[in-house]
Amino acid sequence: MSVSREQVAKIASLARIDMDDAALDRMVPELNNILAWVEQLGEVDTSTVEPMTAVIPQALRLREDVVDADPLTGGGRREAILANAPVAEHGFFGVPKVIE
Repeated sequence: MSVSREQVAKIASLARIDMDDAALDRMVPELNNILAWVEQLGEVDTSTVEPMTAVIPQALRLREDVVDADPLTGGGRREAILANAPVAEHGFFGVPKVIE
């Protein structure tokens, strides 16, 4: 797969990048080299490689999920908060249905 000068100009205009003729002429072989590398990567047999998200193992560092006992900044004030709600249902704010 290769790109022509006209295709590079079209891509540049779609990306709203102003390129003069010299820049277009320099970009064509660069993009063609990149596409050649991508085609070369497509030839690699990866059928035995397990899918992964990173090259090193990663684990999320989780903290304990605790409700703060401070009555001003913490939790434990559901009833006081819901007292201000126009409609409270099952311990939550009641809101009108948006999607029918």
